[in-house]
Amino acid sequence: MIKKLDIFLLRSFIGPFIVTFFITLFVLVMQFFWLYMDELIGKGLGIWMILQLLFFMSTTMVPMALPLGTLLASIMTFGNMGENFELVAIKSAGISLLRFMRPLLMFIIFVGGLAFLFNNNVIPYANLKALSLLYDLRNSKPAFNIRAGQFNKGIQGFAIRVGEKDKDGRTIRNVMIYDQTAGLGNMNVVMAKEGEMIPSADKQYMIFRLKDGWRYDETENGTNGKVYRQSRMYFKSWDKIFDLSSLRLTRTKEELFKDSYQMMDIVQLNEMIDSLSRYNKHLAANVGSYIGPYLTVMSVNKEDNKALRSKLANVKAPVHTYDSSFLQVVNDSLRLRVMQLASSQLRTAKGMLDITAFDKSIRQDNFLKFTIEWHRKLTLSFACILLFLVGAPLGAIIRKGGLGMPLVIAIAFFVVFHIMSMTGEKLSKSGTIAPWIGMWMATAMLLPIAFVLIIQARNDSQIFSKEWYTRLWNHISGAFSKSGK
Repeated sequence: MIKKLDIFLLRSFIGPFIVTFFITLFVLVMQFFWLYMDELIGKGLGIWMILQLLFFMSTTMVPMALPLGTLLASIMTFGNMGENFELVAIKSAGISLLRFMRPLLMFIIFVGGLAFLFNNNVIPYANLKALSLLYDLRNSKPAFNIRAGQFNKGIQGFAIRVGEKDKDGRTIRNVMIYDQTAGLGNMNVVMAKEGEMIPSADKQYMIFRLKDGWRYDETENGTNGKVYRQSRMYFKSWDKIFDLSSLRLTRTKEELFKDSYQMMDIVQLNEMIDSLSRYNKHLAANVGSYIGPYLTVMSVNKEDNKALRSKLANVKAPVHTYDSSFLQVVNDSLRLRVMQLASSQLRTAKGMLDITAFDKSIRQDNFLKFTIEWHRKLTLSFACILLFLVGAPLGAIIRKGGLGMPLVIAIAFFVVFHIMSMTGEKLSKSGTIAPWIGMWMATAMLLPIAFVLIIQARNDSQIFSKEWYTRLWNHISGAFSKSGK
């Protein structure tokens, strides 16, 4: 039955848990923007596009933010209860540490189950949306932005320079436009004293309404291409229209990203892992069928092998003997042809083996990626339970609430957990260790620490108490001072 103490603990935990989760999620998203800021600035992204990217990327960060939020909230909750002597009162009533941890543990197990469902069903869809959108944004061209005194080559085939640009962002002076669309260099030049930049209503075109200028055209005159003719034309007003469609963001079809391991749920990952495993089992037989037509000894046709053996059995030994080279018994007229044919067959067989080895390497890398992603969906969910088992006894030991000491300790433990997780993942991807070992390595290392901390918290350990270390130091220094006398 649910007791009042259980409700009190849940209320004390849920508030800090929600706050720390969203703070952690915000920090992780900001870290992402700092990482890709240089590639996204200056491309004229609209607010709606930025909000989409922000939403999908924040969704993909949830599996990372949830364990850290759980760790920090558990340390804060139990640390605050220890600081207010609520833990002392609970223990004095005969309630053990494991008993009043039980409701929060059940709640965290429930959160871990929801995290698994989220990782398996929502994260693949969010990764598909976020990574495809990020790919298109990173590969999109910068927005058309004219700056005074600089050449702008954003529009393919044109180099535009504006000497001055008024504050209204429309009036320009001392305009110079190099038309390079013919592929012959700066053969066509337009120069004007002033003008206006007028975007079309649909933002698909930019109109340069130039005034008081000259247009210079240089063309080839003659068949040898070494004689040029230049024409000059003065204009009082002239409109130059630029097509901005190449600067628009074009979306890549999402179907091209669906085969990535990041876009699959655990059922799809199982299918891919089974498919790659079956390929590895049949690889040896496939190699024999590939090079069999080029090496007679590797032929898979038993009838051909029998016929060859019977022919060789009927061949009488040559009258003369030879030491080691088969070419000694080949006629001089056929020796070169035999050597060329043998070399050609060996090169072809080697090429087939190289292709097979390359395909094997790619499939092995994919097998490791799919297997790692399969384990990731479980480890990130179990990380919530593990870090709670670390954070709850830590909070009971340090007996400090707020965001001071709990935040420092939580970040330290999470950094250790994250570094070990990344190390195990990299070792798994390189094939040094098995994927299940690498992905569960951080959990296996922190789980004994969690049990040790629980035992220390049950025994009211003072390993994080400043007074305990002060008394220990005074005791040691006093012992040395007595021995000196």
